[in-house]
Amino acid sequence: MTTQTGRLPLLSGKDRIMITLTVIAAVLAGALHHAHANEVLAFVVAAIALATLASLVGRSVEALGDRLGPSATGILQSALGNLPELFVILFALKAGLFGVVKATLVGSILANVLLVLGAAFVVGGLKHGRQRFAAEDGRTLGLMLTLAVFILAVPSLTAALHTPAESHERAVSIVVSVVMLALFLLSLPATLSRGKSGHPPHEGHSIEGSSPIAASPDSAKAASAAAKHGEWPLAMAIGMLAATGIGAAFVSEWFVAALEPAMEAVGINEVFAGLVIVAIAGNAVENVVGIQLAAKNQMDYGVQVILQSPVQVALTVAPIVCLAAGFLGQPGFDLVLSPLLLAAMMMSALVAVLVTFDGESNWFEGAVLIALYIAIATAFWWG
Repeated sequence: MTTQTGRLPLLSGKDRIMITLTVIAAVLAGALHHAHANEVLAFVVAAIALATLASLVGRSVEALGDRLGPSATGILQSALGNLPELFVILFALKAGLFGVVKATLVGSILANVLLVLGAAFVVGGLKHGRQRFAAEDGRTLGLMLTLAVFILAVPSLTAALHTPAESHERAVSIVVSVVMLALFLLSLPATLSRGKSGHPPHEGHSIEGSSPIAASPDSAKAASAAAKHGEWPLAMAIGMLAATGIGAAFVSEWFVAALEPAMEAVGINEVFAGLVIVAIAGNAVENVVGIQLAAKNQMDYGVQVILQSPVQVALTVAPIVCLAAGFLGQPGFDLVLSPLLLAAMMMSALVAVLVTFDGESNWFEGAVLIALYIAIATAFWWG
């Protein structure tokens, strides 16, 4: 819908609804936290507030990228797109909930690769039949995810295989974290120079100059159109990002404060809570736009939007958390995962490569991805 001057409104109907829901949920979460209300209710409300804040942070980053130009979009998405999830993990780390932290890192990758991508395949396949997408772009993101996950797996393998480095997992984790962040910095020149043609990709071909770890500017524009967003001026985009960032920090603290009592009340272990509940609330909801793109038969963009998130979790969020542990009073934290978490993370990365290799998708592939997610989540129900 446009205004009388023919310009897009500042706030679309969806923007207004999301902002209203976010404000209501955040205020309720704060009230329940300070009133020491029922732990489960406080946790559920905080989770809803966190999910809506994550969506608004993504929307603000997208609007800011629109105003600063396509070259900035990928950097902003990489640096700020996972902000709410990062806050939750840092507060959980400060509280000593190592199991939640490690499970959330793995769960964020699983939720996007298996649950969200699977849902996109199902929705798009049921509506449009077999869909095709730029295979090279999907393979590049899948390959980057696999390589990043393999690097992340090194500390776990030193422990599982009882190597001489077994007693130095923290040191190995720090080196791995520095390497991962260095890789992210090395990707920035490609991110800055990408997408100059402004043309959508041809079927089966990659976007010239595209970043190896982020969705293209064309994908960001398509995501905005799919979500029917309004056109935000620069000052509004910056203000909204600042407000949602501050709100995410407060809500994350309340969320983590309610997490442990809620787990005890409901009987959920911390690994399952991190792998499923925290990961979905802090990350996967934001990427529902990928499902919307699949429904609009824009699977080129949908695959990029969905897969760039787990790549950035592996390359930026995990190393930042590891390096920040010492400053949060948890110098013993490392990136060593349990064998089942490690296997689940590596399986999801390999699946990302396999399902994008041929540049085609159908609803049954999506159903299999979702089934795999459910099976893995079930395996962690008991710890």
